[in-house]
Amino acid sequence: MLTTDELRTLIADHESDRVELTTSTTKTDKFGEAVCAFANDFPNHGQPGYLIIGVDDRARFAGLTVGDELLKNLGALRSNVNIEPPPAMTVQKYALPDGEVAVVEVLPSDLPPVRYKGRVWIRAGPSRRGANQQEERILIEKRVARQRTFDVRPCAGCTMGDLIRDLFLVTYLPAAVERSVIEENNRTDEEQMASLRFYDLAAGCPTNAGALLFGRDPLRWIPGAWIQFVRWAGTTMVDDPIAERRFSGDLITVLREIEAFVSLPAQAHPVAESALRERTAVDYPPVAIRELLLNAIMHRSYESNAPVRFYWYEDRIEIQNPGGLYGMASPENFPRQTDYRNPVLSEALATLGYVNAFGRGVIRAQDALRKSGNPEAEFTFETSHVLATIRRRS
Repeated sequence: MLTTDELRTLIADHESDRVELTTSTTKTDKFGEAVCAFANDFPNHGQPGYLIIGVDDRARFAGLTVGDELLKNLGALRSNVNIEPPPAMTVQKYALPDGEVAVVEVLPSDLPPVRYKGRVWIRAGPSRRGANQQEERILIEKRVARQRTFDVRPCAGCTMGDLIRDLFLVTYLPAAVERSVIEENNRTDEEQMASLRFYDLAAGCPTNAGALLFGRDPLRWIPGAWIQFVRWAGTTMVDDPIAERRFSGDLITVLREIEAFVSLPAQAHPVAESALRERTAVDYPPVAIRELLLNAIMHRSYESNAPVRFYWYEDRIEIQNPGGLYGMASPENFPRQTDYRNPVLSEALATLGYVNAFGRGVIRAQDALRKSGNPEAEFTFETSHVLATIRRRS
């Protein structure tokens, strides 16, 4: 973060395209748009941008008292699913002789364009505005020039004819991009998909994320992109399987099927409370199963040919995803620290409403297990996989 002298210099030079000054403490949309614009780094400075709260646009201090609630709300911007993909940012309070300020430092994104509520924002001089098509294309080209994760690489052999276009145009696009932007748009399907990282214009084919989400048969190119469910009669794989199911196909459909499957009433059973009264109980809260499955789908390595394994034993459920912890995540800081092996897929799950806040799935699962009387989920971390185990309520 900044030194006090550096902060004073930025406030004094408030016409910079790396600084936005405001006295508002409640305008979440304004904050989100500013963070988005700094993350896009349209001027290509390669340096952080700064949102400074507590100073007006004439560099006059507003007499603000920076409390924990304001800092907490600003920090929550990094996991706000309206900002996609999630920005790298820090928040800090400064007490200067002229008054207190809160500073949000935003690093340039490796995966532009970054959107807030479906619109790309940039800074042009001291002002912030929505990007036009040419400016958005420049940001796309900037992203292509950088190192790419598996989900954003071109899917060799896949063509637009291999995709279910309506899944993108009718289901995904209206959820991802503001309606007025779509109505102004005269771009081709390929260009629209490229703006959301589902098509590689240089390679002339969908990306792996595009094939996974919208492909008629993603297994043609990504053999491990399926989920294996087995219900076992006992507590080990030596026991007989009593139910099996394979979830495969475009990921949008798979997500719908998984959500319906883990919510089936068959998981519930009656429990007697008295001779004349009974209540319905479940061995496992569906929300915990759902969150841990989504976590496995989102963070797994799709370069592995192994599926996500969803095994239901008599005394526990095991969910295993290929690929160990990624990036900055480690056994010591899990699940507080999140890193994204598949940032485009993670963004897509947020856009479709399956993720409410980035990095919160495991925490939500643990909370649901505690409230239902189950032990907290246990995690085993190997270089080849992550295993989550949910114990049956006793």
